[in-house]
Amino acid sequence: MRNTLSTVSDRPELARQKMSQKRRTQIGVILAFTIIPLGLLLLFTYFPFMEMVKFSFFKMKYIGKRTFVGWANYKEIFTRDDTRKSLLLSLYYMAGALIQVVVGLYLATILSFKVKGGKFFKGSLFFPFLINGIAIGFIFKFFYTRGFVLDTVLQAIGFNLDNLPYWLKDQSINNWSLVYSSIWRYLGQNVVLFVGAIMSVDANLYEAAKLDGANKFQTFIHVILPNIRTIVTLNVILSITGSISAFEPPYVITGGANGTGTFFVLMNTIAHTNQKVGLASAMAVFLLVVIIICYILQQLFFKFVFRKAEDEGNGYMSRKAMKNLKKEARRNG
Repeated sequence: MRNTLSTVSDRPELARQKMSQKRRTQIGVILAFTIIPLGLLLLFTYFPFMEMVKFSFFKMKYIGKRTFVGWANYKEIFTRDDTRKSLLLSLYYMAGALIQVVVGLYLATILSFKVKGGKFFKGSLFFPFLINGIAIGFIFKFFYTRGFVLDTVLQAIGFNLDNLPYWLKDQSINNWSLVYSSIWRYLGQNVVLFVGAIMSVDANLYEAAKLDGANKFQTFIHVILPNIRTIVTLNVILSITGSISAFEPPYVITGGANGTGTFFVLMNTIAHTNQKVGLASAMAVFLLVVIIICYILQQLFFKFVFRKAEDEGNGYMSRKAMKNLKKEARRNG
């Protein structure tokens, strides 16, 4: 009888022990899944970044003596002709980024509705994004080489080879050739993101716009664009920041020759060929600051552009947009 009573009295204690053990296991798992990623992030991202910031104040190579030079490396960025020219090349890629977003938004608007072969076109546009950047570089290197793919196609439709430019040597056109390869690769990514955003817009808004007599362009301006502004902002930010740090097309296709060396290509040459690690580190920090400034300016710009639209989560057009839509519909009769 006593054994039975002791067994019954021990059950709550055993249950509490099992619960505490289970909680300790859960806490251990949570800490493991939290501490390990954070540790790796600190070890391979933030620690190297802080070391790079420190190196930017030294005149140094990878191996050897380090000499503290203060802000001299940052001043040299603005005094060197090659760094200024490489920064100006970013304007080509920025222009290409804007073209990429506009064309992507146009194609996404079409493909978001019922179109014959819509799935095929979506897959075809997105496929280049899946290809490795180095492989794309080699593809376009042969595509633009004198007498190869592009020249052969142009000759087939009546152009004379002697009248065609050297796509990778002529400095009036070679950077635009590289920008096109970037547009070709990343256009599909923009299209897919835009399609997903447009398809999430409430269908009732299209019906309301149709009843108010809005045409397709008015529907796009007053219904689609305000409701996908978050994705538009995201795509522009990704495109602009990517254009500032363009590396693969000029590095693989031209090797930075003939005036195609972007800031990243030049930084790679200074760091690994010239062994000026301090200057290259300063260039990397400077580029990060430029990207942050561009991000802030883009945020302010889009906040101004979409100031009349309500938050995307509301799922309705702003009152001002609805009034403008009705006014335009009355004007059109």
